[in-house]
Amino acid sequence: MAGLYLEQFEVGGVIRHTLTKSVTESDNMLFSVMTLNPQPLHIDFDFAAKSEWGRPIVNSLFTLGLMIGISVHDTTLGTTIGNLGMTNTEFPHPVFHGDTIRCETEIKSVRESRSRPDRGIVEFEHRAFNQDGVLVARCTRQAMMLKKPEA
Repeated sequence: MAGLYLEQFEVGGVIRHTLTKSVTESDNMLFSVMTLNPQPLHIDFDFAAKSEWGRPIVNSLFTLGLMIGISVHDTTLGTTIGNLGMTNTEFPHPVFHGDTIRCETEIKSVRESRSRPDRGIVEFEHRAFNQDGVLVARCTRQAMMLKKPEA
């Protein structure tokens, strides 16, 4: 598996993910429609043109999912048991159609499970930036991770 096991995470380490994604109008519309989110800032060009942004903004939950999704290959692919929670989620700058998103993940804490010897909990801080290096999203996520199997 490409993901890391509990013992491979080092507190303070930063992983700069190589995957990037240019967000399209189709991404934003499909996600908003699929999640039944009728917010006109996302799907109504006329409404959005009259907003302070002057154009549609990308659904922030799409941005959150994209940010965490980009991180999976380098962190948790096949080695996570599941997400435990997300806190301190922020969107300091909007994402617009055509923006290219890149991400990094900092390891905030690592601890073994007190009740299960084959796993532990890693706390990640994910950060997403647009093509200009502007922070567009940040989130702290706790995940239950497998320990490296004994040989």
